[in-house]
Amino acid sequence: MPLKLMYITNREDVAKIAEKSGVDWVFIDLEINGKDERQGHLDTVISRHSLDDVNKVKKVLTKSELLVRVNPIYDQSKDEIDRVIQDGADVVMLPFFKTKEEVEVFVNYVNGRAKVCLLCETSEAVENIDSILTIPGIDYIHIGLNDLHLSYNMKFMFELLIDGTVEVLCKKIKAKGIPYGFGGIARPGQGILPAEHIIAEHYRLGSSMAILSRSFCNTNKIVDVGMIEELFKTGVNEIRDYEDRFVNEEKSYFEKNQEFVKKKVMEIVYTISK
Repeated sequence: MPLKLMYITNREDVAKIAEKSGVDWVFIDLEINGKDERQGHLDTVISRHSLDDVNKVKKVLTKSELLVRVNPIYDQSKDEIDRVIQDGADVVMLPFFKTKEEVEVFVNYVNGRAKVCLLCETSEAVENIDSILTIPGIDYIHIGLNDLHLSYNMKFMFELLIDGTVEVLCKKIKAKGIPYGFGGIARPGQGILPAEHIIAEHYRLGSSMAILSRSFCNTNKIVDVGMIEELFKTGVNEIRDYEDRFVNEEKSYFEKNQEFVKKKVMEIVYTISK
C-alpha cells in the first residue's frame, strides 16, 4: 500500500501543487504552545500558521484531505477544535500528549466530526501506549521522531529507529488495526540518511504514513512556483517508484537495509557527539 504523504503548508498555491503531485494530506500546523521552549534551539521549522488558514486552504483542495495539527490539550482546546472542524479539517491531529486522559478529552472534543490522528512524540506517551490504545475513536497514529528523540535526550531522531522504540510502537499499533506512520522523508538520494533507506524501513515496519520534510521542497527558499511544481512532481514520483520496487523485494533485502540504517545512524550520532 503506498504511503500516505503529508506536506506542511498554509499557502494555497503550494497546497494545490502538492495535491496535483499526489500528496494525500495537506497539513496546517497550528501548534505553538510550548514549541519554542522545546525546539527553539534546533534547526526545525516552527510553523506560524493561523486559524484563518484552515478555511483558505480547504477551499482550494479537491482531492487531498486537510489535516490540522492543533495545540496540545489546554483551556481553549474545545473552541480551537470546533473551529478547525467547522472550517473544513478532515483530520485533526493531537500533538505532545502524555496521558490516556488527554487523548480521551481530545477524542470527545472531535466527537466523530473528523478523523482523529494522534502524534506520539513524548516518552510518557510511549510508556502509556497500551492504555491509550484501548480508547475507541483513534483513526491514525503518527510517531513524531523530532520531539520524541528530544524526550529521550538523543542526538539524532533516527536513533529511535535503531533502538527498537519505533518497532515496538508499530507492532502494538498494528495489533489494534490502526494505520500508523513515523517521521519525515526527504527526496530519494538526499538527506544525511538517504530517503530511500527510510522508505524501505517504512515498508518493513508496515507504516502507511510519512511527512514530506522541509528539505523535500523548502518553499521559504524556492520562490519560483514552476520550480516548486517540478520538485514536487519529480520528488513524489521518485518515492512512488521506490515503493513499487519494494513490493517485490525479499525479506532479506529489508534486513540488509535495516543493518545499513543502523550502521549509518551510529556513524551520524558519533559525528554529532564529537
